[in-house]
Amino acid sequence: MAVEIEKDGPVWTIIHNRPEARNAVDPDAADALVAAFEEFDRSDARIGVFWGAGGAFCAGWDLKYAATLADPQTFEKDMDELAFPVGAAPAPRGPLGPSRMELSKPVIGAIEGPAVAGGMELALWCDVRVMAETAYLGVYCRRWGITLMDGGTVRLPRLVGQGKALEIAMTGRKVPADECYRIGLCEKVVPAGHARDAAEEMAREIARFPQEAVLADRRSIIETRGMPVREALKLEWANGLAAVRREGATGAGRFRDGAGRHGDFSRI
Repeated sequence: MAVEIEKDGPVWTIIHNRPEARNAVDPDAADALVAAFEEFDRSDARIGVFWGAGGAFCAGWDLKYAATLADPQTFEKDMDELAFPVGAAPAPRGPLGPSRMELSKPVIGAIEGPAVAGGMELALWCDVRVMAETAYLGVYCRRWGITLMDGGTVRLPRLVGQGKALEIAMTGRKVPADECYRIGLCEKVVPAGHARDAAEEMAREIARFPQEAVLADRRSIIETRGMPVREALKLEWANGLAAVRREGATGAGRFRDGAGRHGDFSRI
């Protein structure tokens, strides 16, 4: 199967398993990824990890499939299916699958090897990225006249700023893991071969906290981007109030009774 799910209690790992294509995405794989993340979002799982089997996160759009789009009729048919009408809800899947999905729960990208072209866009779609020290990003599709169509031009400048995003996108150069960490394209760098383990460890750490507060803060960080401060503060208050009402008072009581003193996260 092109996509598999390994379920470990509150942590689900979604595995893209096309190592013969360096996990490049064709339409079948895109549909399978969307189905996997829809199942995850509907489930009782708390945190998702997104990993590519075989030493590559994702080499982007499957160019063998993309070459078939040289036929005008095939191009129009396939692109019409991916068109993004204003107000579409839910949005049609992106060329790489889940890139247009707005999940209610966080996903951590576990990146080994290349995450390039559309694969970089899938990495940017994740909430957090854990990269092996030998992993790398890059707009490698620059060589073939293929644009970023899975959120890259939207998410990249939000993470690194406009100037750096333009430089990375226009040159198509390799961006190694240490630079990704330095400029804000990933949040953690680990030894080669350990990205999945580290991402799952982070996921388990997040999963053990009271989840309404985790999800409320996640929503506020995502939803308030670009808002005027006053409007953002109103939304933060609305998102946080219900969680505090249901979880905060109980949590404060546990602290009062001796749990979690002096920044201790081991007993909460």
